[in-house]
Amino acid sequence: MPSHKPADHPAVSPYLLVADARGMLAFLAATFGARELHCKTREDGSVMHAEVRIDDSVVMLGERPGGTATPSASTHVYVPDVDACHAAGLAAGASSVSPPTDQPYGDRTAGLRDAQGNLWWIGTHLPG
Repeated sequence: MPSHKPADHPAVSPYLLVADARGMLAFLAATFGARELHCKTREDGSVMHAEVRIDDSVVMLGERPGGTATPSASTHVYVPDVDACHAAGLAAGASSVSPPTDQPYGDRTAGLRDAQGNLWWIGTHLPG
């Protein structure tokens, strides 16, 4: 099994940025039978990061702090080396949304915005 992503996670997962994460989690459960795998909240109670399983896929979602506008598309991709991938994206013309950073939910992540405005969240699962 590759160590750069959690067990039972695909390499590419949709990441939804929503205004009401709890409402979206309820909708996914009711509509698709989604099972909640993980939910990390901020101190104010808003959902920072959640994951659900729909069949063989994982859908990730979170609420944007500060009420910023939702982008047209946001995709999460697990990669073997988030730092190298972030650098390659910058070299390919993307701008950095967030630098590679270890997260409390067990991943090292970074964000890129491509030239067309889409967001790409990249992550490497940390051992442990």
